Amino acid sequence: MPKAVRGTATIADLMSTKDKAELVNGYVVTQPPNGYWHARLASRIVMSLDRHIEVLGVGETFTGLLAYALDEPLESGRQSFSPDASYYAFNLSKTLLGPVPGPPTFAVEIRTSEELSSAGDAEYEAKRKDYFYAGTLVVWDVDPRAKTVTKYAAADPLTPVVFAAGSVADSEPAVPGWTLALDALFA
Repeated sequence: MPKAVRGTATIADLMSTKDKAELVNGYVVTQPPNGYWHARLASRIVMSLDRHIEVLGVGETFTGLLAYALDEPLESGRQSFSPDASYYAFNLSKTLLGPVPGPPTFAVEIRTSEELSSAGDAEYEAKRKDYFYAGTLVVWDVDPRAKTVTKYAAADPLTPVVFAAGSVADSEPAVPGWTLALDALFA
């Protein structure tokens, strides 16, 4: 059986990319710009998280332009993440110029219209497995069309919790005490 071809790109190559991108199988995989609704949802999540983190007093919140880099590629070949919104449970040095070392504690992936398909489901499932294998505690899968948030937790990744209109989503145990009303998120 032929061996899979792997690219030679590194974290340094990823960081020199001008677009949002991730490092997978030695290749810098760029992502298209987000549309209005996608960006608005990410902003609402980050603003709410940031207000909570200010009170909590620990950790950092980030938009989708940040790279989280792993020291070594995972078995899948992934070596970085760039979620649409995220929380990192540790305080970082204010002099850090490169990617955040390690995985996010909490990651939010907002589906684009192209990702709302069975092919998108398989891609998201594989990426969630990578998040959990790397050490992420909770991943939200946000579906703007259905106006739902599906919470996957590393402790029980096969039992998602779906939050819909009228409900309040949480990210326990990743972000203690933080919740977000879906009616406010999708207003």
